[in-house]
Amino acid sequence: MQTHIIGRTPFSSALTAARRARELDALADGPEIDVLVIGGGITGVGIALDAASRGLRTVLVERHDLAQGTSRFSSKLVHGGLRYLATGQFGIAHESASERHVLMTRTAPHLTRPLAQVVPLYEPGGVGRGAYIGLGYGLGDGLRRVVGTPGAILHGPSAVGRAETLRLVPAVRADGLRGAVRGWDGQLIDDARLVVAVARTAVGYGASVLTRVEAVSATGDGAQLRDGVSGHTLAVRARAVVSATGVWAGELAPDVGLRPSRGTHLVVETTRLGGADASLAVPVAGSSSRFVFTLPAVHGRTYIGLTDVPAEGPVPEVAQATDAEIDTLLDTVNAVLADPLGRDDVVATFAGLRPLLAGVGDDATSDLSRRHAVIESASGLLNVVGGKLTTYRRMAEDAVDEVIRRDPGFPARSSRTRTTPLVGAWPRSRLAEIAAPARFVRRFGAEATFASGLPEGPAAARGVTAQELQWGIEVEGALSIDDLLDRRTRLGLVEADRTVSTDAAAAAFARAGVEPLDAG
Repeated sequence: MQTHIIGRTPFSSALTAARRARELDALADGPEIDVLVIGGGITGVGIALDAASRGLRTVLVERHDLAQGTSRFSSKLVHGGLRYLATGQFGIAHESASERHVLMTRTAPHLTRPLAQVVPLYEPGGVGRGAYIGLGYGLGDGLRRVVGTPGAILHGPSAVGRAETLRLVPAVRADGLRGAVRGWDGQLIDDARLVVAVARTAVGYGASVLTRVEAVSATGDGAQLRDGVSGHTLAVRARAVVSATGVWAGELAPDVGLRPSRGTHLVVETTRLGGADASLAVPVAGSSSRFVFTLPAVHGRTYIGLTDVPAEGPVPEVAQATDAEIDTLLDTVNAVLADPLGRDDVVATFAGLRPLLAGVGDDATSDLSRRHAVIESASGLLNVVGGKLTTYRRMAEDAVDEVIRRDPGFPARSSRTRTTPLVGAWPRSRLAEIAAPARFVRRFGAEATFASGLPEGPAAARGVTAQELQWGIEVEGALSIDDLLDRRTRLGLVEADRTVSTDAAAAAFARAGVEPLDAG
């Protein structure tokens, strides 16, 4: 296994440009592999980790960068399945709560945190709405208990008074405010960071993770690949090929039917919402189970989301928010704000496309099941579709179980990922012991001391340090300035932050001795 040295510490899981080049050459010259995974989002990297940790020779290819598509445009929530309870999808709700438990207590406590969700109640009718919402949160808390998540991590729901509501979410209007219902769910520090952590953990188990490599075509026993850097093509033989390309599944398997749904978020300054570190939850008019949430995020920003509308037509590389969606989100959250938000308060928007399984009839995409499925196309290609970020690990387990079931020559080993910590994982109760600034601990966990020990240099916007940028290149596989700004730090989300951070990103590549792909 290749070992990379950062300072004086070996990182067998480090992703670098040099490693990519070596492993791509070895793939071209090597024998048949066990599993080829196509797609570098959360589902794809999860499959790569599950397969590699079972001892299968695994290669993942991604035509752009890790977390390039849907996986960086989520709400960053680790859902416990409350909404699925409300719609009677009890199996999915239990699966969601169980996978939330795994992430928050075992595999990634350093990348997750408990998040209070506050639903303000106004007169008239506040008491009745509070009872209904409280019942829902109570059922969700029952699931939390069933799967074993400690109350010290996710507290039980509670009613809070008027004064406490204003303390938790200061931006809400006080007139007619009776109090609130407070529930709890999990939140990711950053969804793209989770993807990178899972990918690096897979690499630590021997997988090859190759970005900028496109699968031009694929069948059940191989693929034609194109190196996006050199333009060279190569044919790869594999005992199993799994597509985890999300809403783009139809490009390789036209017989896979999906109904993509677009989820849009707004980005505003957290100060504009009174600096709240809790999530404000506002019911969507006309729905008993949907809410618009404010979600405190990195860099002093808050996300407001999300819509759930059909995404018609050709699938774009990056989805865009529509004016109608922006207005819907603003109108909904403004219903409870003392000082309503305007278009000028929106510093950015982002939208992701969910690969929902096609339903029957004319059901709205918000009502389609979040079930996942492993579907074999006519060519023998296995396609993993549906699902959601929280349940990525279970989706990956089911996919690799299917790979092993179809090939009696594979060892019949069970999945190990339920108890496999991701790189940087450290017990939640002991994170304060890590001798590094809190900012680094939140981003890198147990690796924070090594990241913060890199040489200093020019910082980027919003306090992103030179060490974080260099770590993204030397350990996390960033090959371009866009990789650094859009997916390793998320500075590219706001154009003004991107503009003032480009020089610092270029300087980080220079310190690492690597030429960025988008230089010049």
